[in-house]
Amino acid sequence: MKNQVLKTRREVVSAIICTFEGGRERAAAHIGLPLKKFDNHAYENNNCRPLTDLQIFDLEKVTGTQHLANYVAAMYGGMFVPIVHPENLDNVEMYTRAVQTLAKRGTVDQIIAQALDDGVITEDEAELILNAHISHMAARTTEVHAAIDLYCAKSGKGQ
Repeated sequence: MKNQVLKTRREVVSAIICTFEGGRERAAAHIGLPLKKFDNHAYENNNCRPLTDLQIFDLEKVTGTQHLANYVAAMYGGMFVPIVHPENLDNVEMYTRAVQTLAKRGTVDQIIAQALDDGVITEDEAELILNAHISHMAARTTEVHAAIDLYCAKSGKGQ
């Protein structure tokens, strides 16, 4: 699944590096580390401390991913919901968000339907369902906040 919540910090870093255009070399250069030192920190080799949260965040700004935020939110039993700024919103954006939310709900329903083909939901299937559900609920929450922000800003009542 595309927006899977990763289970370890090491998986988070690996997923970010895999999505970084130019791979490890460009990621290392982006945060100003020699490749060998970057690898040691990224993969926690040779007793090196891991990349800092700020370094990971900096890499995620480039990749457009939110793996670290999702990982940390999941540790607390929650979900990460990005904040939308009203100046970036219009009716077309709202429609796009609604379609994306519905597509994510459809993904949840499809995974449940496939899991029920044999009449039993396994642990792996349950994990897929819950990951898809978290993605759907985060999208819906963002959509609701965006609608509130857009129309509060237009009415002059901003938050």
